[in-house]
Amino acid sequence: MTLRIAVALEDASFAAADWIDAVRQADRARLDFVTFDDRFGRQGPDAVLVAARVAPLTRHVGLIPVATTTHTEPFHLSTSLATLDHVSRGRAGWQVRVSADPAEAALLGRREPLGADELLAEAADAVEVVRRLWDSWEDDAIIKDVATGRFIDRDKLHYIDFDGTYFSVKGPSIVPRPPQGQPVVAALTHGPQAWERLDVDVYFVTPADVSSAAGFVRRIPAGKLVFADIVAFLDADQEAAIRRRGATTSDAAVFAGTPAELADLIAGWQPAGIAGIRLRPGGPGDLATITADLVPELRRRGLFEPSTATTLRERLGLPAAVNRYQEAARA
Repeated sequence: MTLRIAVALEDASFAAADWIDAVRQADRARLDFVTFDDRFGRQGPDAVLVAARVAPLTRHVGLIPVATTTHTEPFHLSTSLATLDHVSRGRAGWQVRVSADPAEAALLGRREPLGADELLAEAADAVEVVRRLWDSWEDDAIIKDVATGRFIDRDKLHYIDFDGTYFSVKGPSIVPRPPQGQPVVAALTHGPQAWERLDVDVYFVTPADVSSAAGFVRRIPAGKLVFADIVAFLDADQEAAIRRRGATTSDAAVFAGTPAELADLIAGWQPAGIAGIRLRPGGPGDLATITADLVPELRRRGLFEPSTATTLRERLGLPAAVNRYQEAARA
């Protein structure tokens, strides 16, 4: 079984051309998806808007922006991410993030930061609201009946009527159901607090070696996809890559060496049962080395095979998303 390969993008550039060039590199290499980093206190463009900008200019790669649930209304998250799925024709995802930073809370001025448990509880509610709103339109709700003047079958729009500790949302959404039904939801996790609370499809984990990677796979609930993060400094000469790495530290494993050596490491981690690898380029030139040199090496070894699927859910082998309200009506 081959691995899935993704790349994490982080840049403060407001130049659309910079983002377009980076994502097109990943698209040409037929990577499974890219993630776009974002934080309230980060200088740089909004990740969801960046993903929407590059979506029409790419054909294959999945687009997963970070969107923070803290201080953000889930209704707005659902509409922007559903729109991204329409614009990308079914290649959208969402990386959930929380914020405990007082400085980020001060930017919005709405409230004091919550504790860790409350942040995750709020995020869990936000994910539930967003998922319900994505289901609030049935797939065939739009009828465009010129003879009767009816554009929408109102019986196929549903109130979600969510009333929780942090949100009260009636619905339905103002955006039709996304092409995937449910865009792919992901989260970075370092421990069980996230995977015991959040209803996501993909977990990004930060193992130090194959043993800790296998430990994550054993502990995370079955049916969830586990991607291991690696920070990659790549060069044709190992010593040059090590010099560039310098004293870099990260929550994830930091690799410095040649593409062939990184392919050796990835091959060694494959038996852990991970679904794939998310590479975090260590420097500006590392994305080009990943797409031009590492990916062909992984393909040569049979570790990576580009998918022919058209949607991100299909590409990751996730089941078709069933509309909860449509199923309830049938029952």
